[in-house]
Amino acid sequence: MHRMNQGNFDLNLLRVFQAVFLCGNVRRAAERLGMSQPAVSHGLTRLRLQLKDPLFVRAPGGVAPTSRAQHFARSVDLALATVEASLNEADRFDPLVSERRFTLHVSDLGQGEFLPGLMAHLHGQAPHLRIDAVQLTPDEVLPALEQGRIDLALGHLPHLRGTEHEHLATDHYVLALRAGHPKTTRPARPVELHELEFIDVASHPQPRRALAQAGLAAQVRLTLPQFSAVPEVLARTDLAAIVPDRAAQRFARHHALTLVPLALDLPAMEVWSHWYWRQQHDPGHRWLREAVVRVYAHPMAEVKAR
Repeated sequence: MHRMNQGNFDLNLLRVFQAVFLCGNVRRAAERLGMSQPAVSHGLTRLRLQLKDPLFVRAPGGVAPTSRAQHFARSVDLALATVEASLNEADRFDPLVSERRFTLHVSDLGQGEFLPGLMAHLHGQAPHLRIDAVQLTPDEVLPALEQGRIDLALGHLPHLRGTEHEHLATDHYVLALRAGHPKTTRPARPVELHELEFIDVASHPQPRRALAQAGLAAQVRLTLPQFSAVPEVLARTDLAAIVPDRAAQRFARHHALTLVPLALDLPAMEVWSHWYWRQQHDPGHRWLREAVVRVYAHPMAEVKAR
C-alpha cells in the first residue's frame, strides 16, 4: 500500500477499519464501537485519504472491502492483537479471581464427554470463570471464531481451515447395542450388520455415511437430531448405533449396553481445539486452552477427584 506519514497516524482508525470490515455495514460497526455513525464515516474518510484507497464500496446490505482492504485487514488484526496481548500480559491472568466469560463451540457428544470434567476442574482452579457452550453448524464455526463470537471450537471439524489448533484426542467407532442383544457378535462384520436396525444421529454425519456405504441406509429405524436419547433407546430396544468409543464407554457406564468392535472401513475421529490467531497470546485464553488439553486427556479424572 502507499507510504504514509506514520507519525501523524491515528491508531484508533484501525479499530474503525476492523469493525467495518467485520460487520460489512457502517451502522452496525458504529454500534459495535459505541460511536455515532457519522464519526465512523469520518474515520473511514480519514483512513481512505491516508491510504489512498476507497477501502470499501457499496454492496447489498452495507459495504464490501476492496482488494487492498482485504490485504490490509490481516495486518490490522495483527497490530491490534499485539497491542491487546501486551496490555493483557501486563495485567496478567489470575484464574483464581478472574470472572471472564468464554464461549465454546462443543458438539452434543462433546458436551457430555467434556463439560463435566471441565467444570469440575474450574471449580477448584478458576471458580469464577464462566463458560457458555454453544453448538454451531460446521459452516458457522470459522466466522464465529473470526468475529470473536466464540473463543474455542472443540471437536471433530475436519473441514475447518485457517485457525490455530491443537490435537486433543483420537477416537474410534464401535457398535453399541443393549446387553444381551440376540445379534451381538465380535467383531461386527457387514454380514451381521445387515441383520440389525439402526439409530441415525443427524449431528454426527460419519456413521450415516458408513451405513450408506455398507448398503444399510434402508435399515435406519430411528433418526435423532442429537445423541442425548441414544443410550436409553438402545438399552430398551434391539436397535443398534455406531458411536465414538469414548462416548460409548460413557453411555455403557450408565446403561446396560454392549460395545462391539466394527469391521467397517471407518476413519478415526480426530478431536481438535481450534481458535483464531488473534487470541494466540492472550494469557487467559492460553490458560483455558491448557486446561482443555488436560481435561480432554483425562475427561473423568476431575469428576472422580471431587
